[in-house]
Amino acid sequence: MATSLPSLAYCNESQVTIVGAGHVGSALAQCIAQRDLANVVLFDVIADRPQGLALDLNQARSHGRYGHTIRGTNDYADTANSDLLVITAGLPRRPGMSREDLLTTNGNIVAEVVRQSLVYSPHASLIMVTNPLDVMTYLAWKVSGLPPQRVMGMAGVLDSARFQTFLAAELGVPAGDVAAMVLGSHGDLMVPLPSYSTVSGIPVTELLPPDRIQAAIDRTRHGGAEIVSLLKQGGAYYAPAAATCAMVESIVLGQSRILPTAAYLTGQYGLEDVYLGVPCQLGKGGVERIIELAALTPAEQDALMRSAASVKQSLNQALALLLT
Repeated sequence: MATSLPSLAYCNESQVTIVGAGHVGSALAQCIAQRDLANVVLFDVIADRPQGLALDLNQARSHGRYGHTIRGTNDYADTANSDLLVITAGLPRRPGMSREDLLTTNGNIVAEVVRQSLVYSPHASLIMVTNPLDVMTYLAWKVSGLPPQRVMGMAGVLDSARFQTFLAAELGVPAGDVAAMVLGSHGDLMVPLPSYSTVSGIPVTELLPPDRIQAAIDRTRHGGAEIVSLLKQGGAYYAPAAATCAMVESIVLGQSRILPTAAYLTGQYGLEDVYLGVPCQLGKGGVERIIELAALTPAEQDALMRSAASVKQSLNQALALLLT
């Protein structure tokens, strides 16, 4: 049974279901609510957890002055007619674990929740947050039977935000003045692009020496692991939730923002049949356009190819494990 409070008549009536009421899912529900983007259904298999979180979030509405509903439920039927499904369900990383260590367990979880959710919301688009992100997004697409434009993964927005943060720290400027771009897989082989990263329009390559740029790149690649090692249990959730919320906002409001997204490639960047982080326009239909950057250096293109090869290797491993 779902818990909710009435919505206000003037609200945009889009509905976003978040599958997984852990740290990322609950932080995302709060972010969507605070921006007043859509009605939210928070689903989890743990009895009473999503209901309790939804009640807590609803009690914050008078202070936040947002009008949409937040419902918590353990029943997939309560998620019916969602416009967007965000899958955060799965085990988090623990110290010493790689994202690939989660392949089998999270693969089975993702396959189940995607099948169950689409029974009630067959016209929804999917945003995958569960790790290992690129592999889980491909599995979700395969299981869903949806057009690839309606299945995407959150990774590049988060990785780019981390790169922005570390570049800003190196320069001593506000992170909001930095625009950064990261391509590739969500892992150690991601491809931060200094040549496409700027501060108030000025390339960072003109503001920082190569060794400091490399330091920011290295910290970005290990940004998630650094947080895991500090927290001891679980991983990041505020930044992943904020990054996912930016994607949700662009889709439900039809903003067509250009955001780095794990999208299905069909020849772009010389790659095909793989989900990988690339710049995309996100709107009502999901991935409206994949943008190919024309000025990648040979080293950056090579790094992107290595990143894709690693994802395909993990994907083949996951498919083999899940089919046995």
